[in-house]
Amino acid sequence: MTSALLVIDIQNDYFPGGKMELVGALEGANKAARVQRHFRQLGLPVIHVQHIALSPTATFFLPDTQGAEIQPDVAPINSETVVVKHFPNAFRETQLAQLLAQLAVTELTVVGMMTHMCVDTTVRAASDLGFNVTLIGDACATLDLTHDGETVAAADVQTAYLAAIDGSFASVVNASDFLSADN
Repeated sequence: MTSALLVIDIQNDYFPGGKMELVGALEGANKAARVQRHFRQLGLPVIHVQHIALSPTATFFLPDTQGAEIQPDVAPINSETVVVKHFPNAFRETQLAQLLAQLAVTELTVVGMMTHMCVDTTVRAASDLGFNVTLIGDACATLDLTHDGETVAAADVQTAYLAAIDGSFASVVNASDFLSADN
């Protein structure tokens, strides 16, 4: 079994001063960077996913903007691959599945942003494709959501999505437990 780390959409627009600031983005990126260092130290593949918005109504991750760039703390190095996507699901209309097959990856560890959108969609797709998925829940971030006139706090959105994923589509753990386990 080969393991790989998938770093989803940790891009500047999600951070303070960005066009779609998430709650907990700095903390999530810090933990994602720790997990990324672990994979690099083990010589395991690290694959970055970068969302570039193509919709004419998009307000963030616009092409050729600083906001669309991968956040420096988790930026790719050396030969790490960047998969560009245009939809929440990192497998949709990309070469991600083929890349993972070429690398003989069967175990996928995921960190990234937004938990309720691109992380959730990609984790579910990865599970459907047969990958054994571990999601590092505290290496993710989301935002407050509103439905039917009610606002749901980002912490509650995060908890609800992680609870829905855990055990059905992935094993959800925190970064400290993951890094202290025998990986």
